[in-house]
Amino acid sequence: MTAAPDHTPLPRDFFERSPLDVAPDLLGRLVVRNTPDGPLTLRLTEVEAYAGEMDPGSHAYRGRTPRNDVMFGPAGHAYVYFTYGMWHCLNVVCFPEGHAGGVLLRAGEITEGTALARPRRTTARHDRELAKGPARLATALDVDRELNGADFCAGPHAPLRLLTGAPVASRDVSTGPRTGVAGEGGVHPWRFWIAGDATVSPYRPHTPRRRNRT
Repeated sequence: MTAAPDHTPLPRDFFERSPLDVAPDLLGRLVVRNTPDGPLTLRLTEVEAYAGEMDPGSHAYRGRTPRNDVMFGPAGHAYVYFTYGMWHCLNVVCFPEGHAGGVLLRAGEITEGTALARPRRTTARHDRELAKGPARLATALDVDRELNGADFCAGPHAPLRLLTGAPVASRDVSTGPRTGVAGEGGVHPWRFWIAGDATVSPYRPHTPRRRNRT
């Protein structure tokens, strides 16, 4: 019999660890997004770790900038970035303050608020596709740059929260290369997902963007 999810908020020190430790420990946890139209809850099924200044795949690899400033702490805050001129992606900041790192929330199952998510994800054929990938997850949860820096550890009415949920046993966790990461950063097995879960996104290696030649 599966235990009921625990709705206790995750404490700050949960995130004040290496992203490589936090990432697999986030599987099965609950993301709560409080919107003006009501709350949505998502059970995390896929994540990726980014180790900051030591990681060529991280936005913080070349140091602190206005764009990545929130990645340097405090831990437990949201780092939201805009990519390809179209999509937002949601991360949670890790490591003690002053050291950049984070975990990309790649995919999950909407367990509450599907009626709110569906109008935002009109191309989803099934509910299991509502948050199947990082851009889809952010879209389904109505996350954009206005939530950059939001505190996942804040009170019950905060726009974003991370709750204990139902942690996944290590035997049920798979790991492999991160999706779409180029070069040296693409070889690390820092993507973690719940084995066999239908909401996990497909793996795609990095493909160099082709330039138009005229």
